[in-house]
Amino acid sequence: MTTIGFIRHGITAWNKEGREQGQLNIPLHQEGIIAAQILAKRLANEQWDAIFTSPLARAQQTAEIIAQQLPLKIDARLCEIGTGLIEGTTEQERIAKWGVHWREMELGIEKEQEILNRCEAFLEYIKCEFPTNRVLVVSHGDLLQRFFQLLLPEQNLPRMHNTALTIIELTKFENKLLLFNCTKHRRLVNRM
Repeated sequence: MTTIGFIRHGITAWNKEGREQGQLNIPLHQEGIIAAQILAKRLANEQWDAIFTSPLARAQQTAEIIAQQLPLKIDARLCEIGTGLIEGTTEQERIAKWGVHWREMELGIEKEQEILNRCEAFLEYIKCEFPTNRVLVVSHGDLLQRFFQLLLPEQNLPRMHNTALTIIELTKFENKLLLFNCTKHRRLVNRM
């Protein structure tokens, strides 16, 4: 049985601005670095066997802070969804440029089936290579939603917060949600 701990990367300046990051290489904000350091302390008391990360800067920085002694593996399948022409824009800027129905336009956004295919391929790899291990995965909000759709199709889980932890146990017959969107470690950030 494989257990996966899904982590959304730390907060960035663009997260704070509501700016679409997509596959652009945006670094962590100082607040995101501190939250990742606190999450690393929390996870240091738990048994994890490996950590996988998206190669994008915000996820990779988060993973490097968390990894400590864990083997760190970079996997392009964990990149955020490519959002084409809307990358770098806010909702207001999109409406100003393309109108309120911009979501219905062809703006170069990665196709849903392509996204699901890479998520499925990654999950199959993890199940085959780490059948009895506990693995951390550091990725991005929209992509993590697709993983949850695949692993827990009956549940309509909301979007994860930055540096939140979700743990899912993969079993032969059903997947079990052990923890969702946990940010108890972030309370310390707000006190600093």
